[in-house]
Amino acid sequence: MPTPHDHTLDACFLGPYGENDTLLEKLLVEFQRDHVYWRRNFHPEDPPVIATAAAHHPDYLAFEARTRRELHLLSAALKKSVPFHSPRYIGHMASDLLLPGLAAHMLTLPYNPNNVCEDAAPVTVELEVKVGLQLARMLGYPSDPAKPECAFGHLTSGGTLANYQALRLALAMKAFPVALRAARVPELQLPDDDWQAFNLRQTEVIALLEAWQHWLAAQSADVAMDWRSRVEAERIEQRGLSAFFAAHPRLQTPLVMAPITAHYSWSKGLKLLGLGRDQLRLLPTQGMRLDADALQSALDQCAKARQPVLMCVAVLGSTEYGTVDPIHDVLAARRQARTWGLDFSVHVDAAWGGYLATLFRNADGSLRTHKEVAAEFTHFPSREVHAAFANLGDTDSVTVDPHKLGYLPYGTGAFICRDHRAMALLSEQADYVFNGKAPADYMTRYRSLGQYIPEGSKPGAAAAAAYVAHQVMPLDHAQFGRLTGATIRAAEAFHVAAQRFASQMAGCAHVIVPFEPDSNLVCLALNPCGNAQVAEANTFVQRLYDTLRCDPTRPLQMKEFFGSMTSLQPERLGPAETARILAAVGLDTATLADSQAEGRLLILRHTLMNPYLIDTHNGISYIDRYFEFLGGQIRALTRADAA
Repeated sequence: MPTPHDHTLDACFLGPYGENDTLLEKLLVEFQRDHVYWRRNFHPEDPPVIATAAAHHPDYLAFEARTRRELHLLSAALKKSVPFHSPRYIGHMASDLLLPGLAAHMLTLPYNPNNVCEDAAPVTVELEVKVGLQLARMLGYPSDPAKPECAFGHLTSGGTLANYQALRLALAMKAFPVALRAARVPELQLPDDDWQAFNLRQTEVIALLEAWQHWLAAQSADVAMDWRSRVEAERIEQRGLSAFFAAHPRLQTPLVMAPITAHYSWSKGLKLLGLGRDQLRLLPTQGMRLDADALQSALDQCAKARQPVLMCVAVLGSTEYGTVDPIHDVLAARRQARTWGLDFSVHVDAAWGGYLATLFRNADGSLRTHKEVAAEFTHFPSREVHAAFANLGDTDSVTVDPHKLGYLPYGTGAFICRDHRAMALLSEQADYVFNGKAPADYMTRYRSLGQYIPEGSKPGAAAAAAYVAHQVMPLDHAQFGRLTGATIRAAEAFHVAAQRFASQMAGCAHVIVPFEPDSNLVCLALNPCGNAQVAEANTFVQRLYDTLRCDPTRPLQMKEFFGSMTSLQPERLGPAETARILAAVGLDTATLADSQAEGRLLILRHTLMNPYLIDTHNGISYIDRYFEFLGGQIRALTRADAA
């Protein structure tokens, strides 16, 4: 049964053919004029500074000519860019931009707001805080700012910085109770020893933080200042890692646990924070999804050795394979670890898959059942995937990238934590930017955004783009879910086409989908028939990829399709999965050790986020066309090799 045409999606993007050029032009001209009127009406009694005759002066005309020349050169050079807008692009995590977000971004740029604080961005800094609440609601976090346990989120340059913020907050929360014990604050119910203090639940840390704040508020100004200084002197942020752990010799530097599929930003983050790459423990996977039993075993060993754990990372849509970790099992492992006296933060790196949460949310923010979601698709979601999304609200923090499946301009990442009260531990003071102590009102407090985030200056245009896009397409299954749903249906169609393609290529090449897709990213493993050497298979796939990759030395139009490539490695797969996949494509496992194979198997990777891959208006499937193209390339390569 063909998919019905969704006319809402017709208006979402400029379009592969620039079909909505009139709409975008109309919006930009209207609001560029509106911006000019705003300037003219700020103080209309002021005379124009630039004389009317200036536009005819030779120097003015020469400047205009130079500007036009450089812009023409730039425009010509940009024609070599990767055509993310086209359904012929199925490579990396990029696609066309949502028109509401693009227009809002461009509309805001001339105002040049700096979201460090409301003095520099009185409008967009509030929009950024509201975007955090929009994303929190999508994830199942508390999102009512009138309630004390409300979530908080802010935008970042991308997922890497959001992951770093998660580490900062987790470490601040873990170490704060230890600092209170060291300062010997009176009248607070503090843990008996440093180990217990270092393993409090986050809800307990927040309760302790609030008790400390209330106790301070009851003291005289001089006493409060003295005690605040004593506690600050003991905090890890003040003392540094080396001095803090030297002062608490019974505590070891905490570990961060993550699946081996985790993004390289986690290695960066531990280095930046000073914890060191040695503290990152990469755990094995099952089918490229975190192995919950391996996590449980690792936590058991940590509890017995009194080795603290700072955080466990679960991936919601791995960068290379789109797989979804069992978040529900990670939370279950933490509940078990708590019985051993071991606690840690659970962070979800949903930089890729975060917006798929829209498919699991009703308009009122409630969770949809597995049956309700599955009714719209052929196979998606598995019960494991549904359970992962259903348990997002019980995690502590999440990374989401609006510039990926949110279809917004780079760089727009986001960090969201479940309880905003923890953010007080990250607060910085700068009198020339932030005025006075933090207000009690949620929205007023976070207008001083730069106090709480890693960045200082940051673009308000990104916040405007995200807010407007989410207002036009609310983050639930009936609105934004129409877009993410289209990408899942494309992935399902791609999977079916890949299985059909494998049959068609029998006798020429072995073709398999190595993992059942959890999201809208599908990989292909390929090997020409008659070959058993991994190195030869890698050479073959590399040559295929050369026909799919961007080549700035050749005209763009010479490329039929654009794809990407990644690799499968035994240390990630495990021996059973490695043997299964290599056998399925006719390869000898022993040849992985060949120096030319470099211990990996190259595979093609396809990101299916363009909503027009199945063109119901014209009756065209770009997925079918892609496999026709790929089949032609495979046959040509095998004929060339046989000659």
